[in-house]
Amino acid sequence: MPKRHRIQFPPSNSEQLGQDEVFFTLMEDGEEKRLRFHDYEEIYQRPGLYEQLFYERLRCNSPEKVADLLQRALNTARESVTELRVIDLGAGNGMMGEVLKRDGVARLVGADIIPEARDAAYRDRSTVYDDYYVHDFASPDPDVLDEIREWRFNCLTCVAALGFGDIPPRAFFNAVKLVQTDGWLAFNIKETFLDPSENTGFSRLVRELIFSKYLDIYHLELYRHRLSMEGTQLFYYALVGRLTASIPEDFLEQHGIQD
Repeated sequence: MPKRHRIQFPPSNSEQLGQDEVFFTLMEDGEEKRLRFHDYEEIYQRPGLYEQLFYERLRCNSPEKVADLLQRALNTARESVTELRVIDLGAGNGMMGEVLKRDGVARLVGADIIPEARDAAYRDRSTVYDDYYVHDFASPDPDVLDEIREWRFNCLTCVAALGFGDIPPRAFFNAVKLVQTDGWLAFNIKETFLDPSENTGFSRLVRELIFSKYLDIYHLELYRHRLSMEGTQLFYYALVGRLTASIPEDFLEQHGIQD
């Protein structure tokens, strides 16, 4: 049985912080350790902490939601999930991968920028991924990309990893370029990212993709991603689309999107 961690939330004022600034206190070996929600290197080193924090206490539901919409899109296209060859970007310790594996995808490869994520995935979900790359997709090694292309991906998933500095626009774009034309994209984004007043690089990239000739949208659904510390519902969009043509290499530059 996984170890139970003693987690303490701050008394108040968490909603005055940005979602990537929120912290909690971990009571460990008689000492208090303050961790931000995005201190993944620290969180992943503690078996069960990520699940206890985000999925048990804060009721995150994103892997199931995104996987469900992907399945519905496949049903519409009369295709089977068993034919998918998936790269799971920002895979972390394998929460999304576990759902995809359960649903029966043909191949599943994880990718993340920190080795602690791969270590946690192999420790906690050793049978989920066929392979797992620790790599910086914002500045990729061409030899590594050539190796990854051998998997012939026809689907990319990215859940709870976009928009707070976790995965920059260039990294997401380079990963999308690994997916075959007519392949699927399934990911989630913060509710505000579709607002024209939102000018972050990633929000602009998503909007440009949605309205481009390179992606057909099958599902775009607003849903509750998880709760905040104060119990407030945090809403995200889940998006599933299909690539219709090869995206130009200079797509980011064409639209003035910064890396």
